[in-house]
Amino acid sequence: MRIGLLTEGGYPYVSGDARLWCDRLVRGLGQHEFDIYALSRSERQEDEGWIPLPPQVSRVRTAPLWSAREDGVVYGRRARRRFAEAYGELAASVCGAGAAEAVGSALDVEADRFGSALYGLAELALDEGGLVCALRSEAAVRMLERACRAPGALRAAREARVPDLLTVAAHLERALRPLSLDWYQDDGLGSVDLCHAAAGGSAALPGLVARHFSGVPLLVTEYGVQLRTHYLAASGDAPVRALLSAFHQKLAAEVYRQAACVTPGNAHARRWQERCGADRAKLRTVYPGMDASRFADVGESEERADPYTLVWIGRIEPAKDLISLLHAFAEIRRSEPKARLRIVGAPADGPEGAAYLGHCRMLAAQLFPDEAEGAHAVGDNPVSFEEIGAPDVPDLAEAYAAGAVVVLSSVVEGFPISLVEAMFCGRATVSTDVGAVVEVIGGTGLVVPPRNPRALAEACVALLDDPERRARLGAAARARALELFTVEQNVQAFRDTYLEIVSHSPVRVGAVDDMGDPLPFGVPAEAHIPGRWTEARVRAEAGVAAGGTLVAEVPLGVEGPLVVEAGPQVEGPLVAEGRLVAEGRAVAEGRVTSEGRPRWAVGVAVGE
Repeated sequence: MRIGLLTEGGYPYVSGDARLWCDRLVRGLGQHEFDIYALSRSERQEDEGWIPLPPQVSRVRTAPLWSAREDGVVYGRRARRRFAEAYGELAASVCGAGAAEAVGSALDVEADRFGSALYGLAELALDEGGLVCALRSEAAVRMLERACRAPGALRAAREARVPDLLTVAAHLERALRPLSLDWYQDDGLGSVDLCHAAAGGSAALPGLVARHFSGVPLLVTEYGVQLRTHYLAASGDAPVRALLSAFHQKLAAEVYRQAACVTPGNAHARRWQERCGADRAKLRTVYPGMDASRFADVGESEERADPYTLVWIGRIEPAKDLISLLHAFAEIRRSEPKARLRIVGAPADGPEGAAYLGHCRMLAAQLFPDEAEGAHAVGDNPVSFEEIGAPDVPDLAEAYAAGAVVVLSSVVEGFPISLVEAMFCGRATVSTDVGAVVEVIGGTGLVVPPRNPRALAEACVALLDDPERRARLGAAARARALELFTVEQNVQAFRDTYLEIVSHSPVRVGAVDDMGDPLPFGVPAEAHIPGRWTEARVRAEAGVAAGGTLVAEVPLGVEGPLVVEAGPQVEGPLVAEGRLVAEGRAVAEGRVTSEGRPRWAVGVAVGE
């Protein structure tokens, strides 16, 4: 089948998010054809180029989300009225206070309100050639102001000033840029069999539009919930935060509502999605697939590390709470004077990461002054800060091999990749109870509350003092990781998901050529696979004349591909009159309506 893979700031860019996961997915599903639709986040990302692409990638289309040129589109009176209606409805939906309190049918009404406004803007962009100028116009700001001042608006929205309104309008223009793209023609996303969004938010927006225009089913994968990311990164005054949070929450709810399937990466992400309105029946947890082969030598060999060495590996930033780890290590040194702590990682991008690393170095120097065995010996600090690629740590596997116990001290965490890598290496772990840590570690490691240096120290000392327990936990952790978190299980899960979604989706009009003849391979074979899981619907191909043949799937309780052999009469809303046959046998006679159900039918199920 043909898959439209949707990314934002990710694959196929060299510095993209989740690029390794996307690349492994595409390479692992070599039987499918992939079209990549990528939104870039910065000019620097575009200049760095792409990673090498496998042959199953047939097309790559990109668009900058960080910049948009003026489209030069000048709306006429009718287009301006359409924009005012759609954008005004969108702004009213975002600013309304009643949406947060809506339940049941009222919640559906609010969702329909936001969705209809969003698709109204998409239709306007398709008809007029873009939305950029309109979204940047003074009229858009005035409509946003009117919605904020309307009765029943959010309290924070009513306090919005002109600078706040300009900030929100600029953010909405950026978030809605995918609506103005030329990706939705019949030779673009409208021609794929399935849209797979590698994230929610703006990455999934093209999938929503393709579903609206062409009926393409949408699969959404979130290993980090976009709404949660927005909440953590939110800045600005209260009105700006409130309005942008409301917009992203409604966009997330619409994505979950329209998606055929949503695949969270862990139970932590799943809970966020359910809280945002995702239907439990659509959720299927698929853990990220990681390459276990590069850790095989460490995981399968006997432990050769210093039995008193603790290792922390990751990106150095405040969320990792190395301050608590250093205070915990001070407690550990009182019980185990031989203990050492190796902190391996680079600071996060930006001045904040470098400043945090400097603060951690200063604290380590204060807590652990260089100690020397004698007057003529060189002092040594039990805490070291290293980076991958240094002589003592040539690669990631060697970093994990250097420690008897791997520690994770985070206060904020999504899916703990470093923890899974430690499990692949057969290392016992001590982790804080954040994010998906408990789900990942199971019973193969020790878990303590976050921001509790004493509990962290006691757990580490317990493992340092018990080599046999360390070995048991390490072996169990490696077995669990190989069962749940490998590339192979991830690829197989998505192979099954693709098949299930397509088998439940009706064949869309468009699989015929200009003469009305079926296109070779225009419909994936999975769409015709017989079975009880196939949702039965009748499809009427455009341009079929009386006496032709219609491929049909009719809810008669009959298993197998059905065919309507059309008779010479076509009446009003009726598509064809004739016999329904399954695998060469006549099973019913009747009239098939354009709504997809027989007016009357008499017959037997196959096998009786």
